[in-house]
Amino acid sequence: MRPRLVVGSPFQILLLACSFALAAYAGVRLLAGDWLGVALWVVGAALLHDLVLLPLYALADRAMVRGLGAAGRRQWAIYVRVPAALSALLLLVWFPLISGMVDERYRSATGLSTDGFLARWLLITAVLFGGSALLLARRLRRATKRRPPAVH
Repeated sequence: MRPRLVVGSPFQILLLACSFALAAYAGVRLLAGDWLGVALWVVGAALLHDLVLLPLYALADRAMVRGLGAAGRRQWAIYVRVPAALSALLLLVWFPLISGMVDERYRSATGLSTDGFLARWLLITAVLFGGSALLLARRLRRATKRRPPAVH
């Protein structure tokens, strides 16, 4: 059986062509100033992620799953993974402001202080984990309601 070529609708093809054109334009503009610096940053970020960060969070995930113990509780790992990943992503994006490393630059550009970023990130992290805990509690409550009582 020959594999057949799947082609999307004309709108999907147009949208894909536009996104490639936009990405090409952004790439040309980004690389126009300091292409070597940008290339080194991308390669460095990839190496840092693959050689340092990936093994660290894979080890942390494995320890968390082992800590949950019984096979039935391993399903709970998603309720830690999702808020941890979202919190880590926010930290990665906003780290210079959260850490206060660019306080003077930020203040001169915006007239604002970086004082609230750490507190807001911690609050968002707490809300993410709290919401995840509520979802897990709801799931466990539904599971116990469905389970018939044990007959002695």
